[in-house]
Amino acid sequence: MRTQVAIIGAGPAGLLLSRLLSLRGVDSIVVENRSRAHVEARIRAGVLEQGTADLLVEAGVGTRLRADGLRHDGVHLQWPGERRRIDFRALTGRSVWIHGQTEVVKELLAAREEEVHFSVSDTAVHDVTGPTPSVSFVDSSGTPRRITCSIVVGADGFHGVSRESIPAPLRTTWERDYPYAWLGILADVPPSTDELIYAWHPDGFALHSMRSTTRSRLYLQVDPGERIEDWPDDRVWSALATRLGLPGWELRAGPVLDKGITPMRSFVSTPMRHGALFLVGDAAHIVPPTGAKGLNLAVADVAVLAPALAEFFASGRTDLLDGYEERALRRVWRSTHFAWWMTAMLHTSPDPLDRPLQLSQLEYVCSSAAAATSLAENYVGLPH
Repeated sequence: MRTQVAIIGAGPAGLLLSRLLSLRGVDSIVVENRSRAHVEARIRAGVLEQGTADLLVEAGVGTRLRADGLRHDGVHLQWPGERRRIDFRALTGRSVWIHGQTEVVKELLAAREEEVHFSVSDTAVHDVTGPTPSVSFVDSSGTPRRITCSIVVGADGFHGVSRESIPAPLRTTWERDYPYAWLGILADVPPSTDELIYAWHPDGFALHSMRSTTRSRLYLQVDPGERIEDWPDDRVWSALATRLGLPGWELRAGPVLDKGITPMRSFVSTPMRHGALFLVGDAAHIVPPTGAKGLNLAVADVAVLAPALAEFFASGRTDLLDGYEERALRRVWRSTHFAWWMTAMLHTSPDPLDRPLQLSQLEYVCSSAAAATSLAENYVGLPH
């Protein structure tokens, strides 16, 4: 097979890149090691920055977002006895949207014009510093295949093959594993809040989010060593009610549709480009979910790379491609810092000094226009 761009990974970053390239007259082929059903059902991010939402609409894949997405103009910060609202709209003129990654992926797949090969195996990247870059794989029928291309894009996540295709001596990695994890549930119950609640509590952090007007997404800080079977539904709801509780406010409980524990990590790997290979999204960086940056950061990478590739194929210009990593990393490091800052402010730790510092920080953010604006600007996302 021949194409201009071979994309490894059919998550939202890979599919959106393929869509944007198609709109600019650039051909691509996408390969994915999971099945289409698995990709469409993955429960992941649900908070879209203003820039992410705008780009989806621009790409012609914002129909579901406009019909079903929930615009949020702020968030609530909470600690025992207090719940304060940060008004994004008043502070920045921008908002965020609640819209599940599953819906984004479904619409991107429905709009597909180029090839997507699902359930592939043995994917490998070849000759990205030579004259004939290519991607080889075994397709779902067991047949070996090879895509010859000009550019390879790795959108295959933290565990994918793309980053590992860059020789180890050339890679620099920054990484931090946090001493806590998130236990998350998806519940078939209307949200108990109009906007997200980020709650500091002595027992641990809690977050009340949602996926729609009928389904809630909630999280608890737990130890990374916890087992999901030790957290029956009743225990989860009890802990959520305690950590999110305020006088006069009640948490609605309902059937739990999905439950899992996710470790928290900050991770950045460079280079994001090696010859004809470009990395986007989790293949190059991971942030704690506290700042709602994971999917949005991947989309921001794509927003930089897509026009650079289009210009390269249209005119032969290489300056935009040459500047991809520098431009992408500026946002990566800003988002990585913001996610760390939100995580450090809201999660309890064994250090007795952390509690008064965190409570002081929460009070300051909620009482200072400058501090609240800084949080709001980072949360809604800097312009692409």
